[in-house]
Amino acid sequence: MTGGGPTGGGRSGSGPRAPFRMLFVCTGNSARSQLAEGLANHLGAGRVEAQSAGTMPFGVSSHAVEVMRERGIDIVRQYSKGLDDVVGPFDLVITLCDSAVRECPRSLFEAPHRHWSTPDPSFVAGGPEAVHASFRLVRDRLEAQILGPPVAES
Repeated sequence: MTGGGPTGGGRSGSGPRAPFRMLFVCTGNSARSQLAEGLANHLGAGRVEAQSAGTMPFGVSSHAVEVMRERGIDIVRQYSKGLDDVVGPFDLVITLCDSAVRECPRSLFEAPHRHWSTPDPSFVAGGPEAVHASFRLVRDRLEAQILGPPVAES
């Protein structure tokens, strides 16, 4: 991750670089986008300012909090937000579900946009352990995507 990407700083100019501003969007701002916000802020180590929002927010999943805690990342202070609750501009907007990419206002996509179709870990068959395992898989997938070339080259 170099240059103007998440670890290289945001907008150009002299002096200290502004953090690279990212917005992660999904439907409920409960699972995927909360995981992505926590991961990006942690992995960016001050060079990234990540936020998340949902098209129909309904609260942060306790599974999201727990699987992030397993990685030593505390997202307990994060809360579910709607699109009107986040303030741009953003250097990159990432939608995490197909409904969010359809429902987001076009003005949100004035910033560079990526779409990472990510399964909702809340909706898996089985009991709490199956759901928890699904959250771990999504967390690990999002971490790889955040660290990978699609964001790093933005």
